[in-house]
Amino acid sequence: MNIVLRAAMVAAGETAESLAEKVGVDPKTVARWVTPGRIPHARHRSVAAEVLGQDVVDLWPDVLKRREPVWLREWVEWEREATALRWFELAWVPGLLQTEAYARATLTGEALTPEEVDHLVAARLGRQAILRRDRPPLLTAVLEEAVLRRSAYGDRKLMREQCEFLAECAMLPTVQIHLVPVGVGMYPGLGGPFIIAELPDGERVAHVDSQAQAHVERGPRNIATFDRRWELIRGEALSRGQSLDLIKEAASSWT
Repeated sequence: MNIVLRAAMVAAGETAESLAEKVGVDPKTVARWVTPGRIPHARHRSVAAEVLGQDVVDLWPDVLKRREPVWLREWVEWEREATALRWFELAWVPGLLQTEAYARATLTGEALTPEEVDHLVAARLGRQAILRRDRPPLLTAVLEEAVLRRSAYGDRKLMREQCEFLAECAMLPTVQIHLVPVGVGMYPGLGGPFIIAELPDGERVAHVDSQAQAHVERGPRNIATFDRRWELIRGEALSRGQSLDLIKEAASSWT
């Protein structure tokens, strides 16, 4: 239990219901905040701290221990809250589905110290916990078949293990993986990768990646654009079963 938060609520005369009303969330959400390790979204914890007359870091000291890069933290918080994620990747296996070795390979050549690489990899792997929690989000991932055929600096074992892990993830009840076959020609996915997160209150946000710093898109008009692209991309992909067969075949090809 988050004893500090509980004590602050008692001292301020706040119940889960009253605090939830002032913050703008469901009372069940506030009740979950009392659970160890549950950190509210930034917009919620700042309001809650103000209502309770406390500092954010006093109520949730783990905020200072976060491993994610500062620019990524906003998205990771959306990701943790999401009830559904739609993820399209053009060149990589999605981060939530990567092995440690593959995650490290994606950082090869970057201007990073070994310690910085360790932190980035740990942060990425730590995010995968949402797929195995009691109520995981529905993750629908679409990626190009070519991703599974692309060598990781000649390390065949790395790619075999990554494909095997991807197949394992594909059999989770709340994970759907679809492959866009190599033979597909020009299609909207060539514009680049993105993720759409659906939140419990119905709000949706999108994460857009690029060679520079990624950014978050909000607002109905922007999200509608990604919805349209998603449907066009998904229409080019194989079924879940066909994709799983192809993932397994790709794994065997790396032996």
